[in-house]
Amino acid sequence: MLLVDHDKPALTWGGRSISYRELLIQTSQAAALLNAAPGDRVAIFSENRPEWVFALYGLWRKQAVLVPIDHLSTAEEVAYILDDCRPVVVFCSKAREAVLHAAMQQSAQQPVCRVLDDLPAPAPETQPPAFPEMEPAQLAVIMYTSGTTGSPKGVMLTFDNLLANIEAVSEDVPIFTAQDRVLALLPFHHILPLMGCLLMPLYIGATTTIVTSLASEDLIRDMQQNQVTILIGVPRFYSMIRRGIVDKINQRYLARVLLRLARKVQSPLLSRLLFGAVHRKFGGHLKTLVSGGAALDTEVGKDLAALGFEVLEGYGMTEAAPLIAFPRPGRVKLGSCGQALTGQFVKIVDGEVVASGRNIMKGYYNKPQETAEALRDGWLYTGDLGRLDEEGYLFITGRKKEILVLPSGKKINPLEVEAKVLRYSDAIKEVGVFAKDGLLQALVVPDYERVASNGVTNVEEWVRWDVIDKYNRSASPSKRIMQFTISKEELPKTRLNKIKRFQLEALAARPAAERKSQADEPETSEYVAIRNFLQTELEKVVSPNDHLEIDLGLDSLGKVSLQVFLQKTFGVAADEKILAALATVKHLAEYVAERKTHMDYEAVNWGEILNEPGPFELPRTTFMLSWISIAARLSLKTYFRLSAGGMENIPKAPFILAPNHQSYIDGLFVTSFLPLRAVDGIFFYAKEKRVRLKWMKFMAARTNIIVGDIEKDLKLSLQQMAAVLKSGRSLIIFPEGTRTLDGLIGSFKKSFAILACELNVPIVPVSIKGAFEALPSGGRFPKLLAPIHVQFLKPISPAGLTVDQLREKVRQAVLDAG
Repeated sequence: MLLVDHDKPALTWGGRSISYRELLIQTSQAAALLNAAPGDRVAIFSENRPEWVFALYGLWRKQAVLVPIDHLSTAEEVAYILDDCRPVVVFCSKAREAVLHAAMQQSAQQPVCRVLDDLPAPAPETQPPAFPEMEPAQLAVIMYTSGTTGSPKGVMLTFDNLLANIEAVSEDVPIFTAQDRVLALLPFHHILPLMGCLLMPLYIGATTTIVTSLASEDLIRDMQQNQVTILIGVPRFYSMIRRGIVDKINQRYLARVLLRLARKVQSPLLSRLLFGAVHRKFGGHLKTLVSGGAALDTEVGKDLAALGFEVLEGYGMTEAAPLIAFPRPGRVKLGSCGQALTGQFVKIVDGEVVASGRNIMKGYYNKPQETAEALRDGWLYTGDLGRLDEEGYLFITGRKKEILVLPSGKKINPLEVEAKVLRYSDAIKEVGVFAKDGLLQALVVPDYERVASNGVTNVEEWVRWDVIDKYNRSASPSKRIMQFTISKEELPKTRLNKIKRFQLEALAARPAAERKSQADEPETSEYVAIRNFLQTELEKVVSPNDHLEIDLGLDSLGKVSLQVFLQKTFGVAADEKILAALATVKHLAEYVAERKTHMDYEAVNWGEILNEPGPFELPRTTFMLSWISIAARLSLKTYFRLSAGGMENIPKAPFILAPNHQSYIDGLFVTSFLPLRAVDGIFFYAKEKRVRLKWMKFMAARTNIIVGDIEKDLKLSLQQMAAVLKSGRSLIIFPEGTRTLDGLIGSFKKSFAILACELNVPIVPVSIKGAFEALPSGGRFPKLLAPIHVQFLKPISPAGLTVDQLREKVRQAVLDAG
């Protein structure tokens, strides 16, 4: 029977304990409220609570069919379900009642509404009514899938489907026992928590603790007070647990050594002894972590196992109620989701996982065509890609419908790409990969607190070079990410944390103004002055919650302008680290309000900034520069088919050479065609992080290379470059600021144009062709004899042009030459 009296607690919720006896009485009273015939659909629209359980078993007493609805659904989503399955009654919580009534206004269906908060208290009966037997073939539930690819479908599951999985993990392989205490933190409208946290424990006489809050301190309290033994969650939840624990371990040398030891020894007993404090934190009884809903990162699984927990990662889907494969305790292969359960069968057909058994659904409600596509000859075609090893362990490799097909015919598994990108930094929360215009693209969501704590001052550049570029260097050409968009908001996901991949392209294409949240504008004088300055400087509408980089696009030059403005207007110094930590306009205004010494608006004057005396010495020009130039010319002209034109366009110094940026040796390509005397008078700029070794610094100081951190102190870098031009010498500046990832010419930054306008020096646009194909970003070796052409274009005078006009004129000249 699904429910009997075990004379013990069935449910706990907050400070409330509900025995099996009380549960049977409450389900009988809930059934009395139902005017439903056998086979009628009855929906439950509520957050997790004991009354959800009363309503469930109450409707089954009437032999009605359960239709659970996500309590976070919108009125439109609820209306879709009402129209599709036409329930006669909807149990809802008081908190969701208004949404239900709004849905009924949009729907042709008008079911009876029963508010769970108003269910009567248990009657003082001495003998609870027995729960009836159910026919195995009888329809038990219609569960709507969460819809990662479109509209949800109603999955029809019979009681036999449910019992097949319950018996498999409680009788055939006793993972769940009557002595277990299960924590229910996932919503019951999903099949995994419905089965694992509710039907399974109550069938065998275990106890379920329903959490009242997802706050970490409340979860810890629930686990401690109720001595929880089994936790069922999704991968992201376990990633958060692991991160919190491992971060603390990494702060202590001995703890780090012990964790590495535990990972190698792989002894649960030793791990529980070594990390007893961790287990006591979770109540001292937690033994099993069940993961489902998506793939668990292997490193997360290894660390949790090393801490002494048994990690059981299963595989399934709603259509299989939900288990298709599950690991046996003590026989876990991390990275695999186990073997087929007793009485169930799994095979691979053309790379796709196919399953059969008692647990497989009856079909999709009112969708015969979709049913026929999924169920063929008694086998469920899952749409997931996988492989079986020689022992029958199943490894999931991707989702068939999510495989990205590029114009070249290459098939890319986005889950594989995402997992590899995430390994490059724990300061990336999530990544969503999709294909557009024949290229792999990504939406990246940084963890801004971690980014700031790591001293990162330019999030976009950090993502570009420390994450995407590093990944690309290890990836095959077809799997390289060629464009990315940074998002402040989480990626769109189902309630079980699966990415809704079909929404990624549209989300990435939306302007930042549409993606950002709205907020009331502060009326403080500091906020108004900062907002007005930014709106004038950036020529866009500014809101209080705008992120200085992500929403407003404030680059290094813009930050220098802002820093000078804050210093002159308020007497407040705000370096790059402070701006990175504050991040939003509102927080910046609050910071300034607390520290200002005066308020006197004054526009930023770049001429004054560039003429300020700086604490620096320019690198010297020595014979080493000539030697390197000669060696570079010989090697480059031998290795590549190097050609050039337009050398007659190079004016008398000082001037600025402004090439597009295709490879890491573009500077050498350009100087290979200049007279050696001219090269002696040309200075380069190199990022400090690229010149870390002592011999590199030694060479830079003697070969006209200005070394600086343009992200942390652009002002000093600009003053150094201005000093070069004022001394009658010249510069090579790459206006894009970074190498291209896709071969296209990016936007030009303002710094070179400011230098030209303020110091009245001409700019020579330079077009480089072929270098990207010869040395693409992420490539390992340059292509031998690749054709590369450098074209020096006619110089452009800054006279009569604004900074923006000059910048665009130079960029257009380079584009036209391409």
